[in-house]
Order: sequence, then structure tokens, then C-alpha cells
Amino acid sequence: MSLRPVREADLAVLESLTENPEVTGEFAWFGYGDPMRYRRSWAENALLGPEGGTLMVAGDTGSLGFVSWGRRRTTRSSYCWVLGIAMLPDARGRGLGTQAHRLLARYLFDHTTAHRLEADTETGNVAEQRALEKAGFVREGIMRGCAWRDGAWRDGVIYSLLRTDPRP
Repeated sequence: MSLRPVREADLAVLESLTENPEVTGEFAWFGYGDPMRYRRSWAENALLGPEGGTLMVAGDTGSLGFVSWGRRRTTRSSYCWVLGIAMLPDARGRGLGTQAHRLLARYLFDHTTAHRLEADTETGNVAEQRALEKAGFVREGIMRGCAWRDGAWRDGVIYSLLRTDPRP
């Protein structure tokens, strides 16, 4: 498994993983959004820029999903990256998300000066919590009522990984 830049042919996978309720999974369906956002970003910078980016998770048989990151300012002089992940249904439940988190963390620590990575998920998304913990992320706490999904406010769990943390 590896991470690679998004190709134009991958845009349909990105759109399906974010806009198709049958593909997104229970914890990632937030309703229909801007159907052209990936195509506009592709045209602008191939989904890789100074404020964040998207890489495909690639396996032997093709795309397994994608990982993304965005800049979150933490003080006037510092920032961290906030990570996201979406795996295709056939790639879920096999430890591939854990591997993808590890690969993205290594990539960001190798190619940016960020000291802190953050990831969050709903409290009910136990599989993602396990994946983050196996990837070396530390659970920091609960974010009460932080996300609106499926007609209700949901609590979240925030995780972090520091450049100086040991790697599993």
C-alpha cells in the first residue's frame, strides 16, 4: 500500500466517497455538498497546496480511498495539520486505514515543518478510534456537540500525534 498524488481519473472516487451515501459510510455522510469542489481544486493545484492536500491510498488492485490534511492555525506563529481519511467499502475493516494514517503522518513529518497532527472522529466511530490509536495517535478528549450529522449534534474525540512521539 502507498500514497500517491490524485490523478484526474481519481476524481470520481473522491466524489463517490464524499457525495454518495451508499459509499461514504455511516460516520461520513453529511448530506450533499458542492459536487464540483474536487474538480475545481484539481484544475487549480491538483489537490496539493500550501494550506493542505489530498493523496490517494493505493493498493495492488487500484484506489482504496484517500487521505487529506488542512492547516489549522494554533497561534500567530504556529499551525498544525488536521487529517482526514475516507476508505472505499471494500477496504474497510482490514487495517488499511491504520496503515494510511501512518503513511500520511510520515509524509507530513518528512515534508513539512509541522510539529503536531490532529485527527478527530465521532465518539461512536470505534473503528476509526482504534485505527488512530494503532497508528500512534493519542486520545486527548471529547469535543461535545461538535458535529451535525443525520439530524443531531454529535460528540467527537480528538487525537494528536507529535513529531517527537514514538512511532508504533
